[in-house]
Amino acid sequence: MPPRFRVPAQRFALSDTARAEAFSDGVFAIALTLLVLGLTTPAHPPGGLGDALARQWPAYLGYAASFSYIAVIWLNHHRAFLRIRSMDRGLHAANLLLLFTTAALAFPTEVVATELQADAWGTDAKVAVALYAALAAAMCLSWAALYHHLRRRPELLENTIEPTYVRHGSLRSWIGALAYALAGVLGVLVTPLAALGAFVLLPVFYFTTSEGLPGSQDTSDEAAA
Repeated sequence: MPPRFRVPAQRFALSDTARAEAFSDGVFAIALTLLVLGLTTPAHPPGGLGDALARQWPAYLGYAASFSYIAVIWLNHHRAFLRIRSMDRGLHAANLLLLFTTAALAFPTEVVATELQADAWGTDAKVAVALYAALAAAMCLSWAALYHHLRRRPELLENTIEPTYVRHGSLRSWIGALAYALAGVLGVLVTPLAALGAFVLLPVFYFTTSEGLPGSQDTSDEAAA
């Protein structure tokens, strides 16, 4: 029998980012589209459409909160991948975790809208905002996992990125997770309406810090694109 030779397997199989970016953009687009399915024509008697539409105000606020959150996540995802040179299995896993939580956001959005319309001060409304806060915080933690992996594997990043990028991104992720958790607690202990207001406002934090936290320097050619 001819001798058998064992080909050593690569410890880390690297790939470029093109497929991950294309797949991620598709998931973000679908997740944004799913949100509008929660906006339906309400049942109403003749002449009562205006009042019925007005009573759906939680659905409009929920749509605004979730659409803006996913939109800002897409923006930050785009900017992150300008700095990532290659992908390994761990980075793919962190990215898939982010997409998993993002795709699910339509569910708590509809639950919040339904329960706040039924009774904005009731126990079910408190459970609904707690559910939304938990998933939104999980989305933040998926970012923390992504940055943690990049900190462990800096060779996956472009050589020209700003030194503080990963540290600041990780800090933003933990701040966001804590903020959403506190919003959920506020909704349970005080009023669900306060939590809904926080859900609408929190994406503003991510948008205003999408270039990095105050004091960060963007020195990469790619980031200037």
